[in-house]
Amino acid sequence: MDPQKPTLDDLRIKRSDKPESNLRIRPVAIGIVVLVLATGVIWWLTRPKAIEVRTVVAREIGGAGGDHTVLNASGYVTARRAATVSSKVTGKVIEVLIEEGMKVKEGQVLARLDDTNIKTSLAVAQAQWESARAALDETRAQLKQANQEFQRITELAKQHIASQSDLDLAESNAKSLQAHLAQQEVDVTVTDRTVALWQQQMDDMIIRAPFAGIVTTKDAQPGEMISPVSAGGGFTRTGIGTVVDMGSLEIEIDVNESYINRVEPAQPVVATLDAYPEWKIPCQVIAIIPTADRQKSTVKVRVGFDQLDPRILPEMAVKVAFHETGTAPTTANHTVLIPKTAVQSRDGRDVVFVIQHTHAERRAVTVIDTQGDDSVLSAGVSAGESVVADPPAGLNDGMPVRARKL
Repeated sequence: MDPQKPTLDDLRIKRSDKPESNLRIRPVAIGIVVLVLATGVIWWLTRPKAIEVRTVVAREIGGAGGDHTVLNASGYVTARRAATVSSKVTGKVIEVLIEEGMKVKEGQVLARLDDTNIKTSLAVAQAQWESARAALDETRAQLKQANQEFQRITELAKQHIASQSDLDLAESNAKSLQAHLAQQEVDVTVTDRTVALWQQQMDDMIIRAPFAGIVTTKDAQPGEMISPVSAGGGFTRTGIGTVVDMGSLEIEIDVNESYINRVEPAQPVVATLDAYPEWKIPCQVIAIIPTADRQKSTVKVRVGFDQLDPRILPEMAVKVAFHETGTAPTTANHTVLIPKTAVQSRDGRDVVFVIQHTHAERRAVTVIDTQGDDSVLSAGVSAGESVVADPPAGLNDGMPVRARKL
């Protein structure tokens, strides 16, 4: 009997049949959706709450008088005291104790060199000193005995008991020991100074800060050779690092010699750092270097800051405006007025909180005057910015806030 032939119904796809894979994916998708919703709820419940603060708009004051600028120039911030600290002798670095940005005190240890050989030499010198001291003590004892013997022989010679030969021999022994004692005293002095010499060399293996400042560069690592003079090949360092005295910062300006007649000592100056173009810094001329640069046809002028600020860093580019002597710098045209309660002292500096995109931004400010219940600022806040009038104790930089104007 022939097998049954397939019909068209056997080839038809049954739409009611659901793929097994779809049945497996659906619970996973539901779980992911639930997880996302739970995460959103947790974030909403634990999100940082915005602190409601009272704000006031910083008002610009001043504006009286005209601009008394007689000369504009540009220069750079430089440090009057800056040193690349090195060692007195060539040696191998075994320890470096500094990092960039570290504050150091005068005499603080910055690095140490390998002192193994010097320790050995110092031990030998100390042993020689002890030997010389022992020999000196022995000779003193012998000299004392020889002097006593010479005195006895002298008494016996007076009584004609001892011969002149015995007297001469006793006197010779005493004088010989006296001379030997003097030589050994000199030997002890020599060995003592030799010990001091090696101790000084031991101390030279410790590199110390020449003055208080901040480390700006770290130039050597343990295992490298260091030398006070430059060595060929590039394998020997000439310094451990650079220390800058931030209290000695000033501005150096090359003024064209055609305009140097407009500059004089103690002349008021307003400086503007390229990094902070809205910050007007009061300064004054320290000195005019009494020589010109033949190649550039300029005269160097040193300008000092009336008050230093941590934002001022060495090698920053700066523009300056020289004002007529006897006139106030035009920084008054850029001073702003805010309530005294807005200014807080934190970490030894005056700070305020400025509202930036619903968040509090902490800024250091320079208070130059007070007017009743208000403070006059010369730096840190611009006119028109919203300032927290009475910052709460828990307010910190970056916290979300909700402003409520006075």
